[in-house]
Amino acid sequence: MWGTEWPRFEVIKQDTKHSPPQMVGSVHAADPEHALLVARHVFVRRPAAYALFVAPAEAFFHITQEGLKDPGALKPEEGSEEPYWVFAKRSHRRSMVYGDLLGRFLAKGPADAIAQALLEAQGVAFWAVPERLVVGTEPKEEVVESWFAPAKEKTYRLQSYYGLISAKEVGE
Repeated sequence: MWGTEWPRFEVIKQDTKHSPPQMVGSVHAADPEHALLVARHVFVRRPAAYALFVAPAEAFFHITQEGLKDPGALKPEEGSEEPYWVFAKRSHRRSMVYGDLLGRFLAKGPADAIAQALLEAQGVAFWAVPERLVVGTEPKEEVVESWFAPAKEKTYRLQSYYGLISAKEVGE
């Protein structure tokens, strides 16, 4: 049924304190806090993580290298300045696109933030999102421990441990 799907949130993961945040995929959730929980289960079940962030997918301004060839693509914007996170495309697999955070830029709009980022790096495509729309975990030791520590006491079992159930057994 059309219109019953939750909004999509882009997920940004930082593996270690010193590594840059990276776009790692997206999740559907009811709100940003729910998106963080879903993202933790999808993207941080086993690999290490230091911080996790989400932002509404529709808040991202995206432009490709082809789009940058248009002289009016990054026209000056009106308004007050605010911080933007700008990402450069690193790779993609199937429908998933991965990007590295180039930095935070104080800009009047997403196109202005990308124009500033272009002075620092060349990428295949760029995304910009207002920082005020990014929701994430706090980089405090107790938060990192509670959100991302591995479950050391949990016993992981292979599928074969549970055996097979035949169609006959299910019918009984």
